[in-house]
Amino acid sequence: MSEHEVPNVNVGDVVTGTVVKVEDKQVLVDIGYKTEGIVPISELSNLHVEQTSDVVKEGDELTLKVKKVEDDEVILSKRIVEADQAWVTLEEKYNNQEVFETEVKEVVKGGLVVDVGLRGFIPASLVETFYVEDFSDYLNKTITVKVAELDREQDRVILSHRAVVEEENEKNKHSVLQSLEEGQIIEGTVQRITSFGAFVDLGGIDGLVHISELSHEHVEKTSDVVTEGDTISVKILSVDRDNERISLSHKSTLPGPWTNIESRIARGDVIEGTVKRLVNFGAFVELFPGVEGLVHISQIANRHIGTPSEVLEVGQSVQVKVIDVNEQDERIALSIKELEQEQEAEEFKSYEKDNDQSSFSFGDVIGDKLDKYK
Repeated sequence: MSEHEVPNVNVGDVVTGTVVKVEDKQVLVDIGYKTEGIVPISELSNLHVEQTSDVVKEGDELTLKVKKVEDDEVILSKRIVEADQAWVTLEEKYNNQEVFETEVKEVVKGGLVVDVGLRGFIPASLVETFYVEDFSDYLNKTITVKVAELDREQDRVILSHRAVVEEENEKNKHSVLQSLEEGQIIEGTVQRITSFGAFVDLGGIDGLVHISELSHEHVEKTSDVVTEGDTISVKILSVDRDNERISLSHKSTLPGPWTNIESRIARGDVIEGTVKRLVNFGAFVELFPGVEGLVHISQIANRHIGTPSEVLEVGQSVQVKVIDVNEQDERIALSIKELEQEQEAEEFKSYEKDNDQSSFSFGDVIGDKLDKYK
């Protein structure tokens, strides 16, 4: 190339060149100047580079910015060109709240370093919606992010994956909320346990199973029935879309205590139960958990009584006879009186039998003596 064809090169110029040599600490580029331009390893990328060959190879065409011209030595930067382009792109993404993908290049204390044309940082608190103890699994993985903060003067680029997840969760929540209907039975995952019940994830939105709706039996503590992470069936009792509140029942999906009760007890059976409640017309006796039968006041004793409390007290164990069972109406009629009558009848029969065996005549006693006087 003749001397008059050699272009002038000034600091700040953007030039295009071809990589002609890749060395350990620098790259030589033909930019049409009288000497080859030099791209130091530190100017190859905005990220940390171990080897120049990790970034470029001979024959690559590069767009570069002139950083320094001195004594026919031209120092070039690939990093500055990419950073300038990246800032423009990132500002557009930030203004549009755009979601895009980037690759995790480093795991550092406090978060992740990603490649967005320059060094981007995802703080640990903005990686996920949950606590992450070890970030090593994220290395070299592609992750979706949004720009959270930009400061070109401070060369500060903060990104957030958590914002993307929260946005997706919000969309899912709205979709799920619209799909739920009262009476539906679906599966969910127990997310959180409280003293008053359990919050269940229905696929993007939580619903509450009140402690009274966990089981047909009385529940003292929520943790006695479910634990966090359990998958359970629930029935939707109500949906308040305006306030995003969903009321659920787990016990409604379980066989009730009255289910198949007629196969467990029948008319005429004698069973032991516990007096649960006393009312003016009788006593309710629990036969199985959640299953109570009524002993009408007329069936409590084999004598007239004014109130059930004259004979019974709450918590007392009693033997009762089943008079009638109605599974459909969830009613069982019981009697203590009939058992007493049967017991008295048995005792009377036993007494009569004993009398027959021990009966004797006056003659049997004095017969021999009478014979002496004959």
